[in-house]
Amino acid sequence: MADLRYPIGEFKSPSTFSAEDRRRSIAIIGETPAKMRAAVHGLNESQLDSPYRPGGWSVRQLVHHVPDSHLNAYIRFKLALTEDTPTIKPYDEASWAKLEDSKKTPVETSLTLLESLHQRMTVLLKSLKPGDFERKLNHPERGPMTVDSVLALYAWHGPHHVAHITELRKREGWS
Repeated sequence: MADLRYPIGEFKSPSTFSAEDRRRSIAIIGETPAKMRAAVHGLNESQLDSPYRPGGWSVRQLVHHVPDSHLNAYIRFKLALTEDTPTIKPYDEASWAKLEDSKKTPVETSLTLLESLHQRMTVLLKSLKPGDFERKLNHPERGPMTVDSVLALYAWHGPHHVAHITELRKREGWS
């Protein structure tokens, strides 16, 4: 693998979204918590505190980052669905990953949070009508985004970080 940062490739937002694309993305979001749990199953504390790549976050930080990020996504979906083109607040994910809760909290806490969050997010997303996916928000760093584009981003984001862990396990021989 040439670039350990992008084990499933860099995110590319599709230019069009079909009902099948949406169904598949929602299914991926629904499956992500179980895949994250499986990715870290059986890892010891030393392995959890190992970086997934040189200079990268530890496995533990990755596990905590995903619900941090997806909590923001969930709020962004709700803002886009209830307000007219809201401007959302970005956050400094690297700084969040350096906070003590991202370094010291047991991964089980974030695995449980991710399961609960994705259950709610999946219920919300499955309830949307086709026109709801076209609603917009303004991201100060990414520019205007539709609910479709946010959905595609987070359907990529979870598997992206799961792959960081599964690829590290392969490289290190941690079965």
